[in-house]
Amino acid sequence: MPDLTLSGRPPEAGARAGLSPARPGRRRGSLARHRRSAAALALVLPAAFFYGAFVLRPLIITVQYSLYEWNGVTESTWVGAANYVRLLQDPEMFGPILNALQLIVYFSFVPVTLGLVAAAIIRKFATSRLAVVGRTVLFLPQVIPLVAAGIMWTWIMATDGVVNQFLRLIGLGSITRAWLGDFSTALSGVGVIGAWVSLGLCLVLLLAGMSKIDPALYEAARLDGAGPIREFWSVTLPSLRQELAVCLTVTVIAALASFDIIYISTQGGPGNSTMVPGLEIYYLAFFQREVGQASALAVALMALVLIVVIPLQRVIRGREQ
Repeated sequence: MPDLTLSGRPPEAGARAGLSPARPGRRRGSLARHRRSAAALALVLPAAFFYGAFVLRPLIITVQYSLYEWNGVTESTWVGAANYVRLLQDPEMFGPILNALQLIVYFSFVPVTLGLVAAAIIRKFATSRLAVVGRTVLFLPQVIPLVAAGIMWTWIMATDGVVNQFLRLIGLGSITRAWLGDFSTALSGVGVIGAWVSLGLCLVLLLAGMSKIDPALYEAARLDGAGPIREFWSVTLPSLRQELAVCLTVTVIAALASFDIIYISTQGGPGNSTMVPGLEIYYLAFFQREVGQASALAVALMALVLIVVIPLQRVIRGREQ
C-alpha cells in the first residue's frame, strides 16, 4: 500500500497538483537569516540615525541656504545661483580657495616627503634608543593641541622670536622680519606650521607600512646589486601605496579645511594673504551676517575636497589593479 500524505493523496499526486512537501530545514535557515538581518539592522540604526541627523541633514540645509540671501534673522530672499557666481567673480571670495590650494604643498607634500625620508632613516636604526627618541620627538606635534601649537609658532616667528634671533646670530639679520605679518611670507609661515603638525602622523603611518615589508625582498634586491637608494625606489616605495594614499588623503583634507591654526596665528591677515575658505565662512556667517554666501562657500569647499581627493584615490587604486 503506497504512503499517503495528510490529505490522503500520494506524494506524486501532490507534486502534480503544484504542491511541494514542507521543508523544515529551509524554514529554519530562513528564520535564522531574518534574525541575523534584524540584529545587524538594530546595530546600524543608531549610527545611521546620528549620521543622518548630524551630517546629511545639515548638508541639505546648507545647500538650501546657499540659494538664498539671508542675514540669519529676517526673511530670506531667493537668489538662485547668484551666491555661487559671486564666488567666481569676487576676488575676496575666490582668493581663499587659491590660498587653500597653495597650502596643499605645505600641509601634504612636504610632510609626506619628509616622513618618507625620516621613516627610512629610523628604520635603519629601529632597535636603537636613537630611533625611539626620533619617533617620539617627531610625533609630539600630534598630541599638542592645535591652538597651543599656533600660539607657540606665533611667538617663534615674531619679530623678536627664536627664528629671527637665530638669523641674527649667524649674520643674516638683514632678512629678519615678522614672518607671519609680512604679505610675502605669511602664507608660507602658516604652511610651515601645518607641515610641522602633519609630519608626525605621516611618519607613524609610513613606519607601520615599512614594518610589514618582507625582509626577503630587500635581501633579493641586495643580491641583485641594489644599493640603499635603489632599494628604496624599487622595494620600499611600491610597498607603501596604501599608507601613502592615507597620508595624502588626510593631509590634503587638512589643507583645504584648515581653520584653527590660521585663526590663532594670523586670523587671515595681513590683509587677506592667509585667508582660507574655513575662516572666510566663519567671518561671513557670524560677522558679516551673510549666511547664504557662507553656505555657498561651504558647499564649494566640500566639492573642492571631493574633486581633489577622489581622483587621488582612483590613481592609487588604479596602480594597484
